[in-house]
Order: sequence, then structure tokens, then C-alpha cells
Amino acid sequence: MLQVYGIKNCNTVKKAIDWLTENNKEFTFHDYKKEPATLEKLQEWEKEVSWEQLLNKKGTTWRKLTPEEQTAITDAESANAALLNNNSMIKRPVIESPKGILVGFDAEEYKTKL
Repeated sequence: MLQVYGIKNCNTVKKAIDWLTENNKEFTFHDYKKEPATLEKLQEWEKEVSWEQLLNKKGTTWRKLTPEEQTAITDAESANAALLNNNSMIKRPVIESPKGILVGFDAEEYKTKL
């Protein structure tokens, strides 16, 4: 079964959940607001995708950081500290599947990897 991580009111997460439902994919949803990501989970994902892929630089949470805070994120350790401090900066959704980790919503990628 797929594990989907995100925030329920995120439009990208809604698109992903709609796609999974329409394509009869079973999944469990983990809401960051109720079940925050852990360092262990971030490090597990980073075995397959880079910390850069997990860091959402397009969201409002990123834009609220000062330029100094943004430039201080230079490696997995500093990125993970920032992501743990604010799970809203994790690009959404993150999907754990038997074929690997998917980050974000891409219908074509979903078709081939789910």
C-alpha cells in the first residue's frame, strides 16, 4: 500500500489524492499537521531523493524565511533542521511506493511508477 505524506488543504496534495482515487490506488494519508515528519523519515527519503527535492522553495513558508535563513540551508543537515522546524516546507506530497519515493504531483510519473 502507498503512504502519502502532506497537508490536506494543499492543492497539489488534493490533485495527487484525486489521481490515486481515480486510478484505484490504495493509500494511507499522513497529515504533517497531525503526524509531523521525523528526522529518521527525512533521512530515509534522502536515500532515494535529494534534500533539494524535498525542500519546497516555491511555497509561502520558504518566502517567509529571511534571506539569511534561506542561504543558511546548504546541505542535508541544515535542510533537515529547517524541515523539522516547519514541515510545511517539505514539498508535497511525498509518496512512498514499492517502486520508490515520489515528490510532488506529476500524472505521467504516477502512471509509470505507481
